[in-house]
Amino acid sequence: MTKILIIAPAWVGDAVMAQPLFMWLKQRFPDATIDAYAPPWVASVLRRMPEINAVIDNPFGHGQLRLFDRISAARKLRTHHYDQVIVLPNSLKSALIPFFARIPLRTGFVGEFRYGLLNDMRSLDEAAYPLMVERFALLAEPRGQTLARPVPNPHLSSNETQQAATLTKLGLTLAQPVIALCPGAEYGPAKRWPAAHFASLAQALQQRGYQTWLIGSNKDQAIGASIEQISNHACCNLCGQTSLDEAVDLLGCATAVVTNDSGLMHVAAALDKPLVAIYGSSSPGFTPPLSDKARIVSLNLTCSPCFKRECPLGHLNCLLNISPNQVLALLEPKKTAKGATP
Repeated sequence: MTKILIIAPAWVGDAVMAQPLFMWLKQRFPDATIDAYAPPWVASVLRRMPEINAVIDNPFGHGQLRLFDRISAARKLRTHHYDQVIVLPNSLKSALIPFFARIPLRTGFVGEFRYGLLNDMRSLDEAAYPLMVERFALLAEPRGQTLARPVPNPHLSSNETQQAATLTKLGLTLAQPVIALCPGAEYGPAKRWPAAHFASLAQALQQRGYQTWLIGSNKDQAIGASIEQISNHACCNLCGQTSLDEAVDLLGCATAVVTNDSGLMHVAAALDKPLVAIYGSSSPGFTPPLSDKARIVSLNLTCSPCFKRECPLGHLNCLLNISPNQVLALLEPKKTAKGATP
């Protein structure tokens, strides 16, 4: 039986976009055992993927070398006797543990000073593979082979039992249909639709009979509180009150989702939820929501995408000029002619 270890990305959205790679590996090696080495803040989404056998905790934070600790961690991994490791991050540090663990086949793209650490080094034609999900999936193919397209969309599981447990814990009900609003974006403010716009949208949805939940991490508590206050409590602020597992199940309960370009956007897409994804400084040409039910809002200004954390011009027009009514129109079902089938 083939045993494969994945060195997972440190971002939730990137971890979701890695799932098609796992699907391809299972297709090539049906009896393979696939484990993921991942930081705790992305482990929850990996456990929602049927292709993953186990998630092993990666205790090393961003920028931490801790060489002797990595050597010790590698010794523990050596006991699993993996046949191959696929290293998804492009950093030097991410390739150290597989090397010290003496995993025979160490696959990954050319990155920072990784020669010798990886022995199945791949060059990437960025023009041929513009999407991150394609780049990850390409690593399932033998060296030199092109990627089979189309790449399948990610799919996370969230069942009724899990959802009911989360609703009970948080004191929520589904008496009214739910629109989930995800106002955070860890990368920076140039990816965040303004709080006042989210608040206006929440008020409009309340008038239409929806309840709105604000979903995000501890880092989104301030913007969640601001939206709740500006909207005159037209929404329920759950930012910072849930684990990632619980956030997955809350999104699973939603009728639709409105989100910035964030990890939760990719989670909602993988749950196959109708969603409106709002892009400012980033580009849907690289990391789009991978779902046929996603609608993208991007103004395509001459200054965007700039890929900056903060607007270098100081105006943030790429987000300010996306109106709540524009987003609301994408959420509402299209009207059909009298007698027509919706």
